[in-house]
Amino acid sequence: MRELTPQLIHSLKHYSRETLVKDLISGLIVAIIALPLSIALALASGVSPEQGLYTAIVAGFLISALGGSKVQIAGPTAAFATIVAGIVAKNGLEGLAVATVLAGIMLILMGLLRMGSMIKFIPYTITLGFTAGIAVTIIIGQLKDFFGLTFTQSPVATMWKLEEAVRCFPTLNLAAMGIGVLALLILFLGPLVLKKVPSSLVAVLVTAGVVELFDLPVNTIGDLYSISSALPHFAVPNFSYETVAAVLPDAFTIAVLAAIESLLSAVVADEMIGTRHNSNMELVAQGVGNAGSAFFGGIPATGAIARTAANIKNGGSSPVAGMVHAVILLLVLVLLMPYAAHIPMPCIAAILFQVAYNMSGWRTVVQVAQHSPLSDAAVLLVTFLLTVIFDLVVAIVVGLSLACLLFMKRMADVTEVKEWEYVEDTNDEQGRMKPVPAHVMVYELTGPIFFGAADKIPHIERNTGRRVLILRMRAVPAMDITAINSLHRLYDECKSKGIQMVFSHVNEQPMSVFQKSGMYDLVGAENFRPNIDAALARAVEMAPEK
Repeated sequence: MRELTPQLIHSLKHYSRETLVKDLISGLIVAIIALPLSIALALASGVSPEQGLYTAIVAGFLISALGGSKVQIAGPTAAFATIVAGIVAKNGLEGLAVATVLAGIMLILMGLLRMGSMIKFIPYTITLGFTAGIAVTIIIGQLKDFFGLTFTQSPVATMWKLEEAVRCFPTLNLAAMGIGVLALLILFLGPLVLKKVPSSLVAVLVTAGVVELFDLPVNTIGDLYSISSALPHFAVPNFSYETVAAVLPDAFTIAVLAAIESLLSAVVADEMIGTRHNSNMELVAQGVGNAGSAFFGGIPATGAIARTAANIKNGGSSPVAGMVHAVILLLVLVLLMPYAAHIPMPCIAAILFQVAYNMSGWRTVVQVAQHSPLSDAAVLLVTFLLTVIFDLVVAIVVGLSLACLLFMKRMADVTEVKEWEYVEDTNDEQGRMKPVPAHVMVYELTGPIFFGAADKIPHIERNTGRRVLILRMRAVPAMDITAINSLHRLYDECKSKGIQMVFSHVNEQPMSVFQKSGMYDLVGAENFRPNIDAALARAVEMAPEK
């Protein structure tokens, strides 16, 4: 059970007053960073501003308290924005709550089933492709607020939003664009001057002050949304069959994305502090955090790389820092939330532009596209385009399918079946040649033998004059039932031609397939030999040379 013990318990065993002070300071700074981001990401997700804070408070606290990472900070992230917005548009807030709870259950099961290490099976090209695609969708989704455009329709799909933005561009509000540009300048130039103060907070305060001082015709959060400082309250969503069926694919997407992003964030944190996180416990915590967030009116959450890095840089060294960050946000919600009504929407758009830019990894995308095999670059490009044009569900399904097909082709390409007369055995320093009797055929099988390569199983000519066939399988790490079926046909073919079969050096996994399929008994245990010497000896024993 140690594997599923929260990191908080381990950290508190050697906790000190000095560590507490560092965690308190770091938690405060991270909360200041998370405040505008949580509000911005909530608005990008199509929900109210306070729901972003609910998420950071509930999910942030639970994931820190139960997680497998010492320094992970969780909350709403840009990766979920387009997904959540789509769910809300199609199924409302009730559908979002159901999807988030289901995703939480999936994450808990993934952790309990020790699937933390399986996330590595998601190809890097797919992760990179949909991350860059999400960044582009966020940028397109914020064009309206950044430029102060007046839309005549309310499109949901990303490409429709782009089309509507282009069509309505003549309604450009110069004052709104000016505030957006000012916010961008502060966001990108601020860190060069302001080392300790988050530039996003400065951008919010400055732009809000400018809009109020000059009474600019710029929409603020209060103009478009009602602001509430009420505490989150517990509510169980309606788990009707219709709702569950409608949101189940979205729930799966949320679970997979939350697992990928949280574990990637934890890996980055490990590299920064020189520790190792518990991936399975982290998945369980992410599941509990997401379910808890949904029950208290929040949206999906996951580990946030930028906030986690800020936690580490400011001295956070235990889960207490993440819990402190959640408590401070709770105080902000109760005491300061009404003031959020004065934040200009172009500033929110600018913050999201910066988030999208940072998460896009465009330099890495270009590098991978230039230096990777064409097939990998194709997977990246397809995943990226499908994310932008359609949605993340389509992108992941098609991307994974394409990656699997390409992988199978590569495996099939490295699988070889060759006939030989002499084989050099390098088990001893000198090596020695092994003579093959005239009545014996030896085929060397190399690589995994599966349905994609089963057609490479040899066919034996009728009038070969050979009476024994040896299949040397020392270089076959794995095989499937399709391969067994092909070998069974080869056995029948050989039997009809009076040729006997011997297998040499069958590895553990292929041997288990032989035994389970019944072919081991069919061929006979005596015809499975540990090495080529024993196989050749068996061939001579079965059919002595004439």
